[in-house]
Amino acid sequence: MKKLIIQIPCLNEAETLPQTLADLPREVDGFDRVEFLVIDDGSTDQTVAVARAQGVDHILSLGHRHGLATAFSEGIMHCLRHGADVIINTDGDNQYQGGCVATLAAPILANQADIVIGARPISDIEHFSLPKKILQNFGSWIVRIISHAEVPDAPSGFRAFSREAAIQLKVFGSYTYTLETIIQSGLRNIRIVSVPIQVNPKTRPSRLIGSTASYILRSTITILRVFAIYAPLRFFMLLAATAFVPAVAIWLRFGMEYLNGGGHGHVQSLILSSVLFGLSGVLALAGIVGDIMSANRRLLEDVRVMLIRRELDSTHTSREDEPELHVVKKWPEHRGDITSARY
Repeated sequence: MKKLIIQIPCLNEAETLPQTLADLPREVDGFDRVEFLVIDDGSTDQTVAVARAQGVDHILSLGHRHGLATAFSEGIMHCLRHGADVIINTDGDNQYQGGCVATLAAPILANQADIVIGARPISDIEHFSLPKKILQNFGSWIVRIISHAEVPDAPSGFRAFSREAAIQLKVFGSYTYTLETIIQSGLRNIRIVSVPIQVNPKTRPSRLIGSTASYILRSTITILRVFAIYAPLRFFMLLAATAFVPAVAIWLRFGMEYLNGGGHGHVQSLILSSVLFGLSGVLALAGIVGDIMSANRRLLEDVRVMLIRRELDSTHTSREDEPELHVVKKWPEHRGDITSARY
């Protein structure tokens, strides 16, 4: 039996959740069973009650607010533990058209991809401002450069994962999973494709983008951190080059002035050049050390994947006749709350 689970991270989505669920299909070609999972990230409204009333198959409550990235990751693990062969993630605000679910799943069913990203028609979305459209396209271009994955709409949260891809993913950030999972997968040679999807009219303001400046800053930090983790040699060598090139230019300028008899007046250039050469060397060394450490990271990732597979194999049972499931996730007190997320 082939199972598809559609997961919906939610924070106070009582008003939009019924519309979102009604738009999602209960039957999809290629699957024997389609189930819905609502991940409640500490909602203070009636999101859980609405989910129950709508006949959602699984409800995963995180207790209090942890953020979109955590809700996404916990949902993925929940889907795996309940036998999902393909997992589709969508938003609780009904941003994406549910009729595109089959389009997302098709490349995975055809064994043409492990992750499928739904590409929105950004230039045609009326409620996207011009600055937002420019930022979306620019951010996606940066992600493509780093990850080598042809993804035209990197921030899209409407995406499908094969079981194997879901097992291998690990989100480190707390802000959002969208950019990180693409860069991580691209650098790990996990097959990613994009398919065109359609969106619904806007139902509420974005909760991820409090302000344009904040969104740019946090997205930039996410991209740089993931780049440094998964490609440390490339990352630090690029930084080293930004110091090495001006160091050479300044040194050559000093050398020319010195040969022309005027070097004594440009000692500052020699000092600055020396500092930049030193900085370049430190950054290059950091890249080499990071590359060595990344070998340990890859070993730990292999161990993690092995443990997840073992857990899934040991707990694999048929759940076709299970009633609605409501799980409350217990968190250690020291974790604290992770705020600012979009759903």
